[in-house]
Amino acid sequence: MTDATMTAIAIEGGKGPAEALRPETAPIPVAGEGDVLIRVRAAGVNRPDIIQRLGYYPPPPGAPATLGLEVAGEVVKAAGRWNVGDRVCALLGGGGYAEFAAIDARHALPVPQGFDFVHAAGLPETVFTVFVNVFEHGALKAGETLLLHGATSGIGVTAIQMAKAAGAKVIATGRGADKAAQALALGADVAVDSSTEDFEAVVKANGGADVVLDMVGASYFARNLEALNTGGRIVYIASLGGGTLEVPIMKIMQKRAVITGSTLRPRDADEKARIAAQVEKIVWPWIAEGKVRSVVDRTFPLTEAAAAHAYLEGGSHVGKVVLTV
Repeated sequence: MTDATMTAIAIEGGKGPAEALRPETAPIPVAGEGDVLIRVRAAGVNRPDIIQRLGYYPPPPGAPATLGLEVAGEVVKAAGRWNVGDRVCALLGGGGYAEFAAIDARHALPVPQGFDFVHAAGLPETVFTVFVNVFEHGALKAGETLLLHGATSGIGVTAIQMAKAAGAKVIATGRGADKAAQALALGADVAVDSSTEDFEAVVKANGGADVVLDMVGASYFARNLEALNTGGRIVYIASLGGGTLEVPIMKIMQKRAVITGSTLRPRDADEKARIAAQVEKIVWPWIAEGKVRSVVDRTFPLTEAAAAHAYLEGGSHVGKVVLTV
C-alpha cells in the first residue's frame, strides 16, 4: 500500500460465497466537487451486501463496485458544511468496505454525541431505511400500531426504537423464544415467537396493525392482510419468503389497504440528501434524547469481512454487524 492506495475488500470472481471476500490493494477514491473523502474507521454490514456478493444486486450506475453502504470516520477532504477532522457517518451507494470512501457531502451526518465510530457506523442504512419506509411510505403516526417482522435484525431493532420514539405501539415477530424476548427488551410492546405462535391471531387480539414492515414477503402476505386495520399500509423492504403475491382485490378494497415498498440504494443524490436532512431533523434528536440507540451485536476487522458475512448469514445476531478499519 502507498499514499495513493488503500486496503479494500473485493469479491473474488465477481460473486460467490462469503469466502469469496478478500482484501486487495485499491486506489484511494477521488472526491469530486461537493464530495467529502472520509477516512473510514468502521463500516456496517447489511443484508444487501450479501445479495450483491451473490450476484443479485449490482451497484447503481456510478457507484463503486466495492461492498458497503454505511461508514463512520473522519473527514480528510472537506466539502459542503464539513471541515477536515469532523467525525461523520454516511450513507453510501457502495465502497464502504475500505480504508477511505468518497461521498456526497449532503449524505453525511454528524456522529451523535457520545457515540464511537462502531456504533455510528450502524446508524445510516437502517435509520434511513426505517424512516423512509415506516414514516414516509407507511405514514406511521403516534397512537397507531406497527407490526414488524424480523425484530432482531438491524432494521428490526431500529424500527422498534424509532416507532416507540414516535409514540406508536409495536408488535414484533421473531423466530424463537429468545428473539421474542430480545424484542421486548428493545422496547416492543408485544413480541411473537413466529415459530410457535400465530402472529395474525396475536395482532388481532391486540387491536390490529395500522402499518406492517415486512421483509419476509409472499409467505406472510395473507396473514398480514388479515391482521391489517381498515386504512392500513403494508410496506415491503425484502422478499425472503417469496417475491410474488397473490392479491385478493376485494379484500384490499374492503380494507382500503395500501401495499407499497421501496429500495433506498438506487435513489438519486438529491433524494438521498432530502432524506438525510429529514433524518437529522427528526431522528437525531431522538438519539440525543436516548430514545434510539445503535445496537451492535459483533465487530470484525475489515480483513475478516468473509467471517462477518458468514456470521450475518447465520441469523443469530441481534442488531448490527460492523467492520472495524
